[in-house]
Amino acid sequence: MIFPWEIFVSALVTLLVVIDPPGAAPIFASLTTDATDKARRTMAWRSVLIASAILLGFAAAGEPFLSALGISLDAFRVAGGIMLFLIALDMVFETRVKRREERAKAVNDENVEDVSVFPMAMPMIAGPGSIAAVMLLTSKAANPAETLAVYLALVLVLVLTLLALLAAGPIMRKVGAKVEGMITRLLGVILAALAAQIVIDGLNGAFG
Repeated sequence: MIFPWEIFVSALVTLLVVIDPPGAAPIFASLTTDATDKARRTMAWRSVLIASAILLGFAAAGEPFLSALGISLDAFRVAGGIMLFLIALDMVFETRVKRREERAKAVNDENVEDVSVFPMAMPMIAGPGSIAAVMLLTSKAANPAETLAVYLALVLVLVLTLLALLAAGPIMRKVGAKVEGMITRLLGVILAALAAQIVIDGLNGAFG
């Protein structure tokens, strides 16, 4: 059996663009600025593991599951875009930081807000775009070898995402608090635009 390298490379590039590990890393760092190194590592691992389970599950049985529930991918896009937009507002106006400061004076693993499930695992990593991508790629696979190539590409991208999340915190700490705040707000604006585009794509797909 010849390994379908073309399918693997195509799936790898597609998933890298959609999941965007370098783009998710600074957002993760901004959301975990007050977490200890241990808590940040735990959240990074948990985020990727949960996202992996979601994406692999949808790759294997996504279309029948959504059809059984009567849910379209366009509905996923709209819902995911709205959730991302709310997070972007928190980042731009720093309301998340203010809530944390009011909630606790000292930071430890018990009072740090856990962002691993929401928003990192879903919808940041396993979002509407990545779910749709894995479902599309696996549906186009013509044989088991091509399906295996898609799964390997997905696993590689998820490993790269984990490495990016683990490296993001130390890198962001070195740039300083003021620069980090500026980057956080800038990323919030970009994330808001991305969320708006996801909603627009979902509405176009549903009513276009």
